Amino acid sequence: MHQPPTIISARWIIPVEPAGLVHEDHALVIRDGRILAILPTATALRDYPAATHIDRPGHVLMPGLVNAHTHAAMTLFRGLADDMPLETWLNGHIWPAEARWVTPDFVRDGADLALLEMLLGGTTTCGDMYFFPDVTARAVADSGLRAAIGMIVLEFPTVWARSADEYLSKGLAVRDQFKGHPRVSTMFAPHAPYTVADRTFEQIRVLADELEAPIQMHVLETAAEIPDSLAQYRRRPLQRLDALGIVTPLLAAVHMTQIESEDIELLAGRGAHVVHCPESNLKLASGHCPVARLDAAGISIAIGTDGAASNNDLDMFGEMRTAALLAKGVAGRADVLPASTVLRMATLNGAHALGLGDRVGSLVPGKEADLVCVDLARPATQPVHCPISQVVYAASREQVTDVWVAGQHLLREGRALLADSDAILGRAAAWGAKLGSRNG
Repeated sequence: MHQPPTIISARWIIPVEPAGLVHEDHALVIRDGRILAILPTATALRDYPAATHIDRPGHVLMPGLVNAHTHAAMTLFRGLADDMPLETWLNGHIWPAEARWVTPDFVRDGADLALLEMLLGGTTTCGDMYFFPDVTARAVADSGLRAAIGMIVLEFPTVWARSADEYLSKGLAVRDQFKGHPRVSTMFAPHAPYTVADRTFEQIRVLADELEAPIQMHVLETAAEIPDSLAQYRRRPLQRLDALGIVTPLLAAVHMTQIESEDIELLAGRGAHVVHCPESNLKLASGHCPVARLDAAGISIAIGTDGAASNNDLDMFGEMRTAALLAKGVAGRADVLPASTVLRMATLNGAHALGLGDRVGSLVPGKEADLVCVDLARPATQPVHCPISQVVYAASREQVTDVWVAGQHLLREGRALLADSDAILGRAAAWGAKLGSRNG
């Protein structure tokens, strides 16, 4: 039996598909958690007289943002080790801190904080890669948000597993635990080419093909990866992965700051995705992903924040603006990566990279109703000549008023309806005091 529909009317609706389209004075009709129709508001009210009507007259209604790559629990390391090169940051600070502090409780409290931050900022879906993925998956399930949870794989022992085989076994157990969950999916998440062996990649390839599961991995993030790979494998990292059968439409290669023309041709030819993390790359001075060249080659590019330990926020509005401006600066052309392309990167392309593009990422009848309302009637976004440009270049996450996931209203007029914000912030503050006192 169908639930009564809900009508959400807005000054503008940006469906993302088709590109650049903006509906004015339209309404979105939701029933049973899915998008039923997009109609002129007067028509929707006439055709669905029994529907609940939510009116947002100065707002843009658009798909929820998709943070295609993050490490949610690392919110508790926010600001712990800033202003240093990636290798120093990772080897000298983050990995030792993880070995000392990361437990299931740490992951749950950090994930809860990240999910609350993302909810308030209009992110409805994330791709997460971290230890204790079962704990993060449960946090996502409880939050009402959506996520693709990474089944992480490394060759060395950590708090989560001791060997590559154990990582895979435990990851597959998480997949089985959440199989069929309406908002939690899984993906293989080998850390990077330099931390995973050929034999393990071969196992992942077979499993990913069999399960039709995405693969997400840090690739070509630093310059040092290339000479190391050439010395050990006599191939560049991406070419080695391709020889192992990993570079396919299931792959989402994260960062990609050290790209050559041959890498672009390979990615385009194989139909692989790239996840661009512009602010993390800038902060760690890892290099610049040549996004305009990737886009010109027809490669699907998503956007991620990376973890809050290297960003230091999970703000997809800031990430969109940075991605657009950085691409223009790197290419030396103001016309590359227009606002509509960047918005697609932060929504539909991210959904595709996580294997969810047929379900979310655009406002199309039949898709799940993952939506956000952004109030453009604020001084910083007036007047409105082009709503898409305002969203990408001028709006902030503080202008997000409402969020729905699968039709469930999770944020209403700026107030979280499901999350216990005070309790989450209290636990985060306790961790901050603990880590601060122990780390000097």
